[in-house]
Amino acid sequence: MNSTQALGRYGEELATRRLTATGMHILARNWRCGRAGEIDIVARDGDTLVICEVKTRRHGTYEHPMAAVTPTKAERLRRLAACWLDRTGTPAPAGGIRIDLVGIVLPHKGAPVLTHAQGVA
Repeated sequence: MNSTQALGRYGEELATRRLTATGMHILARNWRCGRAGEIDIVARDGDTLVICEVKTRRHGTYEHPMAAVTPTKAERLRRLAACWLDRTGTPAPAGGIRIDLVGIVLPHKGAPVLTHAQGVA
């Protein structure tokens, strides 16, 4: 595993802890749908299916993680959500499907800064 993969895995672990602490139930992590891509975290928030993208950045490198969900990325996540429902045989949830983003910035010193934005797309 290279350092970028390790950073991503660390961020996903932090995000999973945060989502669980807010009462969400984690259904899957790093779920793949063939060539369509991967969902970082699939969770349930009450009667809503949550497709969660996780972006982790070191302070000062690249764009802020909260800028990561572009219209193209949002469309891909919607397609992946439909693939999840189809492949798992899960009926469409009463509360619908929500796409969230957890952005994590790792400062030079101190604790990571997590931002959870609900319904980004």
